[in-house]
Amino acid sequence: MLRNIVFDFGGVILDWNPRYFYDTYFGDPEKSEWFLTHICPYEWNVEMDGGKPVEQGIRERIALFPEWEKEIRLYFADWTRMVPREIPGMNAVVRDLKARGYHTYGLTNWSAETFRTIRHLFPTLALMEGIVVSGEEKLLKPDPRIFHLLRDRYGLDFSESLFIDDNPDNVRGSEAAGLPAVRFESAEQIRALLLG
Repeated sequence: MLRNIVFDFGGVILDWNPRYFYDTYFGDPEKSEWFLTHICPYEWNVEMDGGKPVEQGIRERIALFPEWEKEIRLYFADWTRMVPREIPGMNAVVRDLKARGYHTYGLTNWSAETFRTIRHLFPTLALMEGIVVSGEEKLLKPDPRIFHLLRDRYGLDFSESLFIDDNPDNVRGSEAAGLPAVRFESAEQIRALLLG
């Protein structure tokens, strides 16, 4: 019997995208795309998700691209500009799951430093009975160890649990670690799947 629902946050609960800031900053979506591909790519952000201190990551990037110092520093200057809202419909889905007796948890690849700045801003996060943040643990999905850490910390039986993530690599990693998973597409998809 399914009892526990584990949610990724970015792209599932929270609408995170650095383009929300840089498209406006540059006033040119193509320049924003180039900057986020070549100067501050997603792979660089993942280093902070894995536990690297933000200031260290900034210094290292500026050393590579000193002419972009201002724009690199802006990446972490006010993280809330990159997370303007929750994914539409997900708060209601989580509330309805809890009303039906499901236990809800979070498992996210996120910098410990930036997660602290946004955690209190989004009501759905307060509905989680436990949260594992990669930056705090210095483990990243899809490493099986982070799934096992979640299991052991909260006493979850993976045969009674489901993980929801928008990243196919993390879905595969979860399943390889023994935690059944589904790739997130929309709140409507999850409602149909779990609430009928």
